[in-house]
Amino acid sequence: MYITTPGLVLRDTEYKESSRILTVLTGTHGKLTVTAKGAKRKGSRTAAATQLLTLSEMTLFENRDRWTLTEARSVEQFLGLREDLAKLSLGTYFAEALDSLSDEDAPNPELLSLGLNALFALSRSVNSDALIKAAFELRLACLAGFEPLLTDCAVCGKEAPTAPVLSLTGGTLYCAACRPEGAGDCLTLLPGTLEAMRHIVYAEPRRFCLFRVGAETERQLARVCEAYFLAQVGRGFGSLDYYKSVAV
Repeated sequence: MYITTPGLVLRDTEYKESSRILTVLTGTHGKLTVTAKGAKRKGSRTAAATQLLTLSEMTLFENRDRWTLTEARSVEQFLGLREDLAKLSLGTYFAEALDSLSDEDAPNPELLSLGLNALFALSRSVNSDALIKAAFELRLACLAGFEPLLTDCAVCGKEAPTAPVLSLTGGTLYCAACRPEGAGDCLTLLPGTLEAMRHIVYAEPRRFCLFRVGAETERQLARVCEAYFLAQVGRGFGSLDYYKSVAV
């Protein structure tokens, strides 16, 4: 069976002398493991289209549950990432996170859309790297089934909680005075941080990282979104550690 689909290369591994094994995120068929024969060969027509963090139009052949690349044309290479080590390492973190939370052969167009929108924003510097990272982490948590309840205090119902706190494990918002015993690790939120998190969660897909905050709020938002994402997925990421080592 042949299919033609857009695919984002999340991971590439050298295979034999001239080939690559790709992890590709598609909207129609979910995550696929694809053999790209000859992609490393000099003059290969698929070399550019099979690079990490490249969106390509791919023609794939399936045989016995194995996918092989037959043709590929790069659509977007996110060149802004390849000119900046910090941006490239952050984009690699995005790819690792998408890989870890996507399933083989399970269509999820929203996940692909999030990845593409985040990489586009990062490549074009439509916002600070810290805000794009925070927005990606929180939005990805939502798509993975870990959406926090940010509309009001879970106890008293206030839409503007007094000294709001967020439970990292429960994803629940409280007034500081309403926080129950057993709520787990909680972080206190500035009003601007809560407003920004609400925007990220509820905005249209193309606008989730289009917002502005002050410097203090940006720093806190970055800490909260990362802490919430890691608490929910229950694991760390080597690419995140590397990004922190090179980011200024």
